[in-house]
Amino acid sequence: MNSKSAINRYYDTHLVCLFPQPVKFPVQVPASDTSKTAPYDALVDQGLLARTSAEKKVVIVSKRENNYDLSDQGRQAWTPDPSQPGYGSSCYGHRTVSTIDNATPASSDPGATTQVTYRYTIVEVPSWATAAETKTAFPEVQANLSGPQSGSASLTNTNNGWQVSSVQDASGSRSPATSDGRVVQ
Repeated sequence: MNSKSAINRYYDTHLVCLFPQPVKFPVQVPASDTSKTAPYDALVDQGLLARTSAEKKVVIVSKRENNYDLSDQGRQAWTPDPSQPGYGSSCYGHRTVSTIDNATPASSDPGATTQVTYRYTIVEVPSWATAAETKTAFPEVQANLSGPQSGSASLTNTNNGWQVSSVQDASGSRSPATSDGRVVQ
C-alpha cells in the first residue's frame, strides 16, 4: 500500500488558502475597523488587492469605507469556488506528505480501509505568503509555514487503488474528500 502517494494525489487538488470560507470581491470594510481592514491591507501591501476609499452616507452620518478588489496579481493567486460563482480564495500552496508516522493494518481487498497519521509541509509557496505582513495578518499562514505539521487520513482501497475518504490537518479541521476541485482549507 502506498498511502503517501494516495494522500499526495489528494493534496495536489486541494490547495491551502487564506480564507476559511470562500469570499467575493469587491469587499467594503469600515475604514475605522482596523481588525477587519488589517488582513485586506496586508494583501494590498503584497499586491494581491487594490484599495480605494469612499464616503458612505447612512441617514445623516457619513462613514469612510475602504473598498478592496483583486488586482491583476491577485487574480493569478485566486482560486474560484465552482459551487459559488464569483467566490473563491487566495491560495498559497498545497500540502505534501514528508513522512508516514503510522498506518493501521489493512487488507488489499476492495473496500478495505486504513487510518494513516503523517507529517506534511506546504510547498510551492509564493513570496507574498511568506511576507511578514501576510503572516501577521493571517496567523494560520504563519502556523502552516512554520515547519512540518501533523495530519491523519482515512483511506479506502478502490478499483483505482487507495483513495482518501477524509483528512484531518494540524488545526483539527476534518474535511471529506471531494474530487470536484472545490476550494478546501
